[in-house]
Amino acid sequence: MDFALTPEQEAFRKSVRAWVEKECPKDVALELEKQEFQYPHELYRKMADAGFHGIAIDEEYGGSGGGELDQVILIRELARSLGGQAWIWGINAFAGAKSVGYYGTEEQKRRFLPDIASGDKKFAIAVTEPGGGTDLLGAMRTTATRSEGGWVINGQKIWSTQAHVADYLLLLARSDKNVSKKTQGTTLFLVPRESAGVECRQIPKLGMKNVGSCEVFLNDVFVPDDLVLGEPGQAWYMLLKTLNNERIVMSALALGILDGVIEEAMRYLGEREVFGKPLGQVQILQHYIADMLIAQKSSELLIYEAAWRQSEGLDCGMHANMAKIVASEGAVTAADRGIQMFGGMGYALETQMQRYWRDARLYRIGPIANEMARNSIAEMAGLPRSF
Repeated sequence: MDFALTPEQEAFRKSVRAWVEKECPKDVALELEKQEFQYPHELYRKMADAGFHGIAIDEEYGGSGGGELDQVILIRELARSLGGQAWIWGINAFAGAKSVGYYGTEEQKRRFLPDIASGDKKFAIAVTEPGGGTDLLGAMRTTATRSEGGWVINGQKIWSTQAHVADYLLLLARSDKNVSKKTQGTTLFLVPRESAGVECRQIPKLGMKNVGSCEVFLNDVFVPDDLVLGEPGQAWYMLLKTLNNERIVMSALALGILDGVIEEAMRYLGEREVFGKPLGQVQILQHYIADMLIAQKSSELLIYEAAWRQSEGLDCGMHANMAKIVASEGAVTAADRGIQMFGGMGYALETQMQRYWRDARLYRIGPIANEMARNSIAEMAGLPRSF
């Protein structure tokens, strides 16, 4: 078995790291993050100019090719410096590029993918309901009603990242209430964000302050038939592929944060002295570093396998959930211990550790709570459903 990146993948990784060090090193990322509610449009444009939005989009649609593992390599390197701000690439990658690529008609692919690859169109996912959280289907109140030439959508979504600046919302709605299972009767739509009846409101939050997360209100929003993605009524079965890709990409982002935490911790342990000896000589702190490195390698192996399985068309649901749990919990624990290593300065907003912690903490909650991910893993292993 070969766990190494190919020479091409390693060259790509190095090129991304060089770009990050030039365009968005950690000190720049720290300053950007302080700009609450100010979306980093310039950074997004720089990513587009570097060709990043074309990763994992076929060349015939204006992309640069590659697959799920290339997504992982890219966002890991971005997040090492940017932390959660790397999600401005990630959300477009799975909500736009992968979703249209997975389910879109040929006409839809030619219509949307070139603009996604060039960075000229932004996408957001609008799936979660205010009263539901992970219970997407049980809490589904957003409805889509048949109308002449399309559908009329009413309802509300929450935690829709970058919805306020998106051109399109990848939106899930119940289009048929007369079904025997709640997994039936839902439809995916590409809703133009500037449609009449769409309103977005940003939510103040702990981390990722300039990557807006929004409530979305939909009041008699008309969506034409050519903006239905995939087969009406069958959205849930399709959407699982998108949600798995989201978990894989998010896991790689958490791993990138873990990379950054380890770098900062090692640097500090090498510079600081206590009681006449290097801080890095303190045994408990050496144990903390060892645990971080174990989490780093464990996350890497799980993420790479999940990405590889999805690229091969194999079932990857359990693997994506495992990767998500290990990477998110590893990143949060590492950042928290990093703050402890730094002492009082770890609590200061001028240091990177607190930013990493605030960003990573989200990923134990979303896009699926780790507790629910564990339930899903147990069920896939053959245990009775617990929810």
